[in-house]
Amino acid sequence: MDLEELVGGVRAGSKRHLARAISLAERGDPLGRAAVATLYPLTGRALRVGITGPPGVGKSSLIGALITHLRADEKRVAVVSVDPSSPFTRGAVLGDRIRLTEHFLDEGVFIRSMASRGHLGGLSEGTADAVLMVDAAGYDVVLVETVGAGQNEIEIQALAETVVLALMPGSGDGIQAIKAGLMEIPDVLVINKADRPGTSLLRAELEATLSLVPSGPWRPPIVETVALEGGGVAELWAEVERHQTFLSEDGRFEARRREGIERQLRSLALERLKRQLATAPPDAVRDLVDAVAARFLDPGAAVDQLLNPPE
Repeated sequence: MDLEELVGGVRAGSKRHLARAISLAERGDPLGRAAVATLYPLTGRALRVGITGPPGVGKSSLIGALITHLRADEKRVAVVSVDPSSPFTRGAVLGDRIRLTEHFLDEGVFIRSMASRGHLGGLSEGTADAVLMVDAAGYDVVLVETVGAGQNEIEIQALAETVVLALMPGSGDGIQAIKAGLMEIPDVLVINKADRPGTSLLRAELEATLSLVPSGPWRPPIVETVALEGGGVAELWAEVERHQTFLSEDGRFEARRREGIERQLRSLALERLKRQLATAPPDAVRDLVDAVAARFLDPGAAVDQLLNPPE
């Protein structure tokens, strides 16, 4: 498959070509990189929403309910779901595919699970490329589910204009979110599994915390949902759309997107630097370790040599 066929298939809405293009980009294949570069001018039309929060709050169930709601409105929906990688094999369970099986055969839905590959915030370069490609493929809404990695969730702001933070009652999620500084990330707060005891307490905690966090002209609303039953999902999407309307005023949308691009550029630069370091010759690293241990070099000078090896 050459570049013209690959890009043409993605633009035509072929799921097979889209999946192939994402796989190539994820592996760093030159054809995949060329596809991203070719398709990039076609991006920027989809509504991109990040769904984040601690493990176990029902993010995937919430996404499934959102898909059902959006498909009823004839919206084409793409999901990029990031699973944690094993620190040993760098593979992932990719369990989110199991939770979203009812939507697999829907031609208007594309679901891609990806491994975080050890990336701290769960959003690797492959994830960013996948989001761009499904955008270029003409999907109306892109839902990005992150790995649920706590303090590193801030990276989702680089890929989504609206960020939804999901929490659940009775698990201490509210306190943990406050401690981790997560309350400055979301544009919409969701208390999922709201049919459980402790919902009122969690809501009170969140409202009290929001009163202490400077939010500017937008104050994140709190929505209660029961995703498995579809309860509150319409209200949640209404708040997402209200936030999009807010962004469309006074140039906020463009400012938000530029801020996201800047975050993404910094993140991708650090990731590529990490890959460069990972491929450094073992002997060269060992020699530098020996030099630092023997006090011939200070650690900073050793890093300079590692990043810019002498020819």
